[in-house]
Amino acid sequence: MMTEVLNLIVLALDFAAKKHRDQRRKDHAASPYINHPIALVKVLVTEAQITDEVVLVSALLHDTVEDTDTTFDEIEHHFGPAIASIVREVTDDTSLPRLERKAQQILHASHLSKEATLVKLADKISNLRDLIAAPPLHWSLKRKRDYCEWAKKVVSHIQNPHPTLLALFEQTAQELSESLAVSASMITGSPPSSSSSSTEAPTSVVPPAIKSEGSKPE
Repeated sequence: MMTEVLNLIVLALDFAAKKHRDQRRKDHAASPYINHPIALVKVLVTEAQITDEVVLVSALLHDTVEDTDTTFDEIEHHFGPAIASIVREVTDDTSLPRLERKAQQILHASHLSKEATLVKLADKISNLRDLIAAPPLHWSLKRKRDYCEWAKKVVSHIQNPHPTLLALFEQTAQELSESLAVSASMITGSPPSSSSSSTEAPTSVVPPAIKSEGSKPE
């Protein structure tokens, strides 16, 4: 049984790596995009002790349809209907305008399956951590802050979130807010204020998501 699980996860990693092979994150180092789904699995396994292979494979594949030429039928063929269903739940409808897609993420969060909420939370944790450690080039403080506030709105609509993942998300959001406040104070020459904290009202609840170079237009 363990061999079958490992085989499935390795196949999914190989599939995702090939699909994302020409994509890069938008950080200074232009990191390989595959680092992102791997980061999700690391959060799920090492920090939340989640070992459900359906969830882990879905996390590895979560951006393949949205950001590559992969289809849901292709995922179902290789990995089965359960995993294809979860990937579908966390995939934006790219036929919609960007702002509407972001608004839909907030609305749809309350209807996600238990498995999809795990992937969604790991995704948001990973993206916020990237904004702290390796943010996209040319993102302003406001854009980072807006993304954080939007991510918090998405997570706030998740029903019965996994307690460990929720705590990790809230901790990361707080760390990001504090980091942005320090950065803002360095620019203005004034001490960090509550206006740059995580409680600040967002000027936009649907900022652009962190995407790879070469992905579908946002």
